[in-house]
Amino acid sequence: MPAEPQAPRALADPDALAARRALIGSPHIAPIRALAARIAAERGAPVPAPDPLDGGVDARMLLLLETPGPAVLRTGFVTRDSANGTAANLFRFLAEAGIARADTLIWNTVPWLIHQEGARNRAPRRAEVAAAAPYLAPLLDLLPRLAVAVLAGRFAGEAAPALAVLRPDLPVIRVPHPSPTYVCTAPEVPARIRRGLAEAAARLGRMPG
Repeated sequence: MPAEPQAPRALADPDALAARRALIGSPHIAPIRALAARIAAERGAPVPAPDPLDGGVDARMLLLLETPGPAVLRTGFVTRDSANGTAANLFRFLAEAGIARADTLIWNTVPWLIHQEGARNRAPRRAEVAAAAPYLAPLLDLLPRLAVAVLAGRFAGEAAPALAVLRPDLPVIRVPHPSPTYVCTAPEVPARIRRGLAEAAARLGRMPG
């Protein structure tokens, strides 16, 4: 297993990306990759794989974002190591919180790519969020060790009621989306993200690893 990157945007390096892709067959992400392939087939759109440097089915924290950005086609992964501002912010916030990479799974509320090739990033539509809702339960079925879920952004936050039904005892923390668009709007936004991730880290620390 390669060493964990120590700085954001690691997958801008073609050699680092090739090394990451060489891990795509890792057993701890295989069941989630199978779910991604099923979703891609049913929705007719690409679904990025979980990052093999993250926890996969052993994850104790689910970090739910909103939807893959257009840049995901370059890496094929849902990862904090992409060469974009959202991933770079996420890398820094998670590192600051001291949350072990092996404890995390990063996923999206709408897991498939909703953008046309060459289009700008956009928020998911209500119909897309509704179509994605049934895929939350099979994802949770693959994550028996979950101790906390962090929902980042408005659309991810709307998964809270479903999580309360599917995993009644799972703590759920809502934070703003880490996109530069939101993080730069006011000092309170990054502060809220830091508070939420600090709470998640504390919960992970109180639970057996």
